[in-house]
Amino acid sequence: MFLDWLGGLNPALQALFGGTVTWGLTALGASAVFFFRKIEKHTLNMMLGFAAGVMIAASFWSLLAPSIEFSEQNGQIPWLAPAVGFLLGGLFIRLLDFVVPHLHLGNASEKAEGPPTKFKKSTLLFLAITLHNIPEGLAIGVAFGAAALGLGDATLIGAIGLAIGIGIQNMPEGAALSIPLRGEGMSRRRAFNYGQMSAIVEPIAAVIGAAAVLMIQPLLPYALAFAAGAMIFVVVEELIPESQSSGSTDLATLGLMAGFVVMMILDVSLG
Repeated sequence: MFLDWLGGLNPALQALFGGTVTWGLTALGASAVFFFRKIEKHTLNMMLGFAAGVMIAASFWSLLAPSIEFSEQNGQIPWLAPAVGFLLGGLFIRLLDFVVPHLHLGNASEKAEGPPTKFKKSTLLFLAITLHNIPEGLAIGVAFGAAALGLGDATLIGAIGLAIGIGIQNMPEGAALSIPLRGEGMSRRRAFNYGQMSAIVEPIAAVIGAAAVLMIQPLLPYALAFAAGAMIFVVVEELIPESQSSGSTDLATLGLMAGFVVMMILDVSLG
């Protein structure tokens, strides 16, 4: 019943639905601020590791592997579009790092990246989380677009699985932003709003991703790999270093492995 309803929607609306689910799960994670004032560092490290594992697995099974498959089906050099799209995705996030001021979790305000700004620490932390939610939204949109085109093994249930996987890793991210803000003296309601609003970009990016591949079908292999490259850049530049920066490295690594396995199971079983 649900799949019939979702399958009857325009692919852009399907992508909007998927992005809204991940936003909602982010809000669910951010709601932890109403019950906890602080989060133990080892718990935060494990949560960040889990998020990294989900993104790594999604990058391969949900994005890069289909990109290679679609390139082969179109008679292209199998590795060319995936390689180009992957590198462009990383460069895109690097460009955003240059132009958007932001601050990674656990850092002092003086270590803010991007152009000089007078933004408060809370705003800089919000922007950092928002930046790496962009490729997640794009990935969801591209997956729904590929399912609508009926290319390769892309299916609606597979796109839903990707949205669920990304939503699961968004839950600890929402908590990882809202609870530290509460610990710095921000009100619970305001800290919650910062946490949940960091994912508002995901449904927007999802619609953009779906619309792009539907309007220009040959872009699909590039778009899939682009989202994968952007996600891997975020994992290597931000999530893994943050999860390993203050001890509890074993817990952070185990969290990463758990996240990887969860996303792998979701993708293989639903893809």
